[in-house]
Amino acid sequence: MSSISRRSFVASAAATLLARPALSRSADSRTLRLVPQADLANLDPIWTPAAVTNTHGYTIFDTLYAFDERLQIKPQMAEGHEVSDDQLTWTIRLRPGLKFHDGEPVRARDCVASLIRWSKRDAFGQMLSKCVDAWEHSDDRTVRIKLAKPFPRLLDGIGKRALYTPFIMPERLALTDPNKQVTEMVGSGPYRFLRDEWSVGNRAAYARFEGYIPRDEPASLLSGGKRAAFERIEWQIIPDASTAVAALAKGEVDWVEQTLPDLNPVLARNRNVYVEQLDQYGLISFLRFNTLTAPFNNGKLRHALLGAIDQTAYMEAVTGGNLKWRACASMFPCGMPFSNELGAQFLRSPPDLNKAREAVKASGYAGERVVIMSPSDFPSIGPLADVTADAFSKVGLNVDLQVMDWGTLVQRRTSKAPVESGGWSIFHSWAPAVNMMNPVLNDYTRGLGAGGYFGWYENAEIEKLVGDWMTAVTDQARQSVFDAIQTQTWEAPPTILLGQYFPTTALRADLAGRIPVTSPLPWNIHRI
Repeated sequence: MSSISRRSFVASAAATLLARPALSRSADSRTLRLVPQADLANLDPIWTPAAVTNTHGYTIFDTLYAFDERLQIKPQMAEGHEVSDDQLTWTIRLRPGLKFHDGEPVRARDCVASLIRWSKRDAFGQMLSKCVDAWEHSDDRTVRIKLAKPFPRLLDGIGKRALYTPFIMPERLALTDPNKQVTEMVGSGPYRFLRDEWSVGNRAAYARFEGYIPRDEPASLLSGGKRAAFERIEWQIIPDASTAVAALAKGEVDWVEQTLPDLNPVLARNRNVYVEQLDQYGLISFLRFNTLTAPFNNGKLRHALLGAIDQTAYMEAVTGGNLKWRACASMFPCGMPFSNELGAQFLRSPPDLNKAREAVKASGYAGERVVIMSPSDFPSIGPLADVTADAFSKVGLNVDLQVMDWGTLVQRRTSKAPVESGGWSIFHSWAPAVNMMNPVLNDYTRGLGAGGYFGWYENAEIEKLVGDWMTAVTDQARQSVFDAIQTQTWEAPPTILLGQYFPTTALRADLAGRIPVTSPLPWNIHRI
């Protein structure tokens, strides 16, 4: 977006805030009205890693363990655990009184079935499952995991946040094929899903679950006491950013999950609203190749395209100069331990497009169509696709930019078909930096192939290195693994990081207690 069009947009948005008629009556004190960053088109957070579905998951489900604000794993549904002297048996005891939304008690067999289903979708889970001899339940409150060999980071796996969070659901639902969606939403979290009120493209609603028993301690990031202050939560799907902030300014909604940077100056002038950074770690924008089909099954072509990447162009497209951001020439989030910028030799600003064009020719690219999927209703992702389409066209790729809504993109990226049969070549997204801070969590560099993240990159050497990191006991050994993984991935990258930025969220001034994380978590927040 040019500076002139940005000024026009902001002026128009400011006028909108003053002139737009009300959408509905103001929210009452018992209801929290949220505008999520995308439409809730898919419900099963084990079937899709979409951020909006993961937020939906945290609203209605709970986990055995979870990260606290220091990024330490703490018991959540679990009361605690014991590990045998030989490190081969982990015994986890559930907290008493846990209930599902249908009134049934949470039993150990529900947890076992949920962990098994999760482990078939998640990269960390797949690594763990290879070491598991048996997932067992000795009684209704005791989960027992028997290992073939020690797995010291077991709690890091079953307490991870994403891509696939190991949410606990009833056994009858957890027995669903992990490649098929669960559509009946029965959790044990602080809110229950109101299926009859769900309307794709319009709204979703949740009611406080009176049977939920929070932990005694204060809330701490994804762990601790999840206290639900509101009787009801409503998600209003408003794709147009100016309409969303106008609704916020008028008190028709309470919270806009992610604000468009151009509108932040407008919001800052409204004393009934406050804007703050989502969290301290930020988001990583990325480009993902489909390495399974032509043309990006050609690693030389993927490497050649590094020369066309201009992180400044990407970051300006999504921040508009109104958000903090940084270039990051690493395959891990910059500013975190062990993340060296080993890609600095490949990512240069401004890029040399002539040199990149020659590298594309030398790679053996034969003019195959490159389908870039772009979401029309996701302002922090759609512009990335525009930048890529322009740059890759300039270096000689036969680009086909296809615009669709985010829900359609999320479903289509599961296709492994060639582009001639409805497949895809590239999509863009972002991930919270904490979700990719180490080799086992970073699904975008993992080499699991058909069982891994969309794009299905396969690299046995990287998987060996991930295993080495799991058993590394010194910082020197950990650093060696981080650097070796980067060396491998920069040679034929399955993913290209496009920059690290720090988006903002906006809330009505009478709300307090927001958990400082990249998802709009429904607990702890309350009216004052």
